[in-house]
Amino acid sequence: MRVAEGNENAFAVLFNNYYNQLGDFIIRIAESEDIAQEIVQDVFLKIWINRQALAQVDSFKAYLFTVARNHAFNCLKQTARLRNRQKAYEYYELQTTSHYEEPASADVLQLVEKAVELLPPRQRSVFLLSRKEGISHELIARKLNISHETVKKHMVLALRFLRDHLRTNLRSLILIISLLFRN
Repeated sequence: MRVAEGNENAFAVLFNNYYNQLGDFIIRIAESEDIAQEIVQDVFLKIWINRQALAQVDSFKAYLFTVARNHAFNCLKQTARLRNRQKAYEYYELQTTSHYEEPASADVLQLVEKAVELLPPRQRSVFLLSRKEGISHELIARKLNISHETVKKHMVLALRFLRDHLRTNLRSLILIISLLFRN
């Protein structure tokens, strides 16, 4: 009740009494001491921010562990979503790369090289470092003194431009070749 009224000393007592127990509980869920520590701190912050709700709580321990469990599951779900997005992005890049690295003819290879030359200078640099030299995004970021996110953005924009440019120009090339061989 004193915590619900805003008593910081009472909150400190609760924090000290439950911190280790809650940490042990969360470690079993998160399987990481660092993540568990973060979650425990978040939970106590939530408790303090929403301290008025404590007036209606019958069992603080049950309430605390329920809030902690729910927060841990939400954090784990968010981490899984981020991991899945990263895997999808890597798969997309792999698919795009494999299409780029399998030109059907010298004409197509020339078309790709010309399209790369049309990219803005920074996008071209990032694309060539990644695709021609096989350098990771992190190394490109360090080498060009830009953020990792900026490297990803340049790659996405470069790949989108190249795909659209090649799609348009390959149609024209196929049409010309089919007209030439029609006779």
